[in-house]
Amino acid sequence: MKLLLVGASGLVGSHVLKLALHDPRISEVVAPSRRALPAHAKLHNPIVNFEDLPESASWWQGIDVVICTLGTTMKSAGSKKMFFRVDHDYPLAFAQIARRHGTATYVLNSAMGADASSRFFYNKVKGELERDLAALGFRSFTAVRPGLIGGKRSEFRFGESILATILDGLKPILPRRWRISPASHIAITLIEEAVNPAPGIHVISADRLA
Repeated sequence: MKLLLVGASGLVGSHVLKLALHDPRISEVVAPSRRALPAHAKLHNPIVNFEDLPESASWWQGIDVVICTLGTTMKSAGSKKMFFRVDHDYPLAFAQIARRHGTATYVLNSAMGADASSRFFYNKVKGELERDLAALGFRSFTAVRPGLIGGKRSEFRFGESILATILDGLKPILPRRWRISPASHIAITLIEEAVNPAPGIHVISADRLA
């Protein structure tokens, strides 16, 4: 299986990359990024401009599945326009090109509460992306919807840190869907959905990721 991983340098993406490179079911990982990733025999790491993806590049050929873990925060993006660009337009652009090259499966790391009709901007963007990806006609499309993602990030997020501490303390009494979703659990789920895709459109909720 040839896997295209979008967002390999992020928290969840780095877990997916590690698992994929050591998974005998996956023969090659194509991980386009802005900056170089550590080299590996199974890894092809084209350096790309996400604003101008090279649709004619040879590495699009033969991709069986896309896993997308790309995402940012409003603080990092700087505006709603740029947040939408990173969390909606970039994942959709990769999907559109991959689909035109014959890729049959797309697995998305989305978010709990994703809803295209939501009044909340974050949930609305995630929901619109799910909707637009589902419309591309992949043989299998799965949206994995974690809650608060647990794990060590490269940048400190004060609000998430406080919330994670609270949720961790309340874990014994919280419903599973409201518990922290460890990045490692999410990555395992993304890989399994990619390697064993079921036909149709599927959603995996946060209670399965706690």
